[in-house]
Amino acid sequence: MAAIVWLVAGILLAAAEMLTGDLTLLMLGAAALGTAGISAVAGTSIVLDAIVFGVLTLVLFLGVRPLLRRRFGTPPPIPTNVDALQGKSALVLEQVAEHSGQVKLDGEVWTARPMDDSEVYEPGTKVYVMRIEGATAVVWKGP
Repeated sequence: MAAIVWLVAGILLAAAEMLTGDLTLLMLGAAALGTAGISAVAGTSIVLDAIVFGVLTLVLFLGVRPLLRRRFGTPPPIPTNVDALQGKSALVLEQVAEHSGQVKLDGEVWTARPMDDSEVYEPGTKVYVMRIEGATAVVWKGP
């Protein structure tokens, strides 16, 4: 009878995992299903079932869950808008100095200034966008 209770608990926990997506209930459900199998085959007592459930839960939480989270976890967000421009190359259209300059970045003309205020980039130079400050691209020529 105890094996049936563990089996039902395991199925319910695994089904409830669909609502959370955290893999916590799935690990508990798998431990309950494992306990149900051992209880059915060996006919163990409730105390021994609880110990088996605890050991299986620890093994699944510490061993299997981290692997599954790495494999099936949410991917890092894809940068969009201004965040996607950082690191892209641009072409200098007008001399880029401390207080003036324009670059062509992804087909659009942006105001620009050098990352190092002492540098000046001439038209036709390829530069890289280090960051965006407001509507100004902060650029650097690179090594």
